[in-house]
Amino acid sequence: MEDDGKYMQEALREARTAGAEDEVPIGAVVVCRGRIIARGHNMTERLHDPTAHAEMIALTAATEALGGKYLDACTLYVTVEPCPMCAAALGWAQLGRLVWGAPDPRRGYTLFSPSLLHPRTEVVSGVLAEECGTLVKDYFKSKR
Repeated sequence: MEDDGKYMQEALREARTAGAEDEVPIGAVVVCRGRIIARGHNMTERLHDPTAHAEMIALTAATEALGGKYLDACTLYVTVEPCPMCAAALGWAQLGRLVWGAPDPRRGYTLFSPSLLHPRTEVVSGVLAEECGTLVKDYFKSKR
């Protein structure tokens, strides 16, 4: 869709916020009916919580905004391919559409089990992949 780049830019904004907070720079936004209803970025260090991934933060905010646990009418944009934990949570939420930027060849859900998502979830990968991937690579280079 033509708006995929626009919404991925919003996810990148969240990722930059995470990086500024010394978190792995991954960001996510949830869009429902053409409107951003939730945002999230990695908060694992701040919250001392290994489950506080960008997708999980955005998922919780989105279900709260909608007043229900299903996101079948929503799209989640995330800068990096979700891990299996996040993909499973998105599956339980029956997410309508998932759009991710850079692949995660070490921990991405497609490496382990592409079937973690709901069977009707539409997946689009590679949106602004270079920009999304560079943000994470530069973060880890700065840590070495």
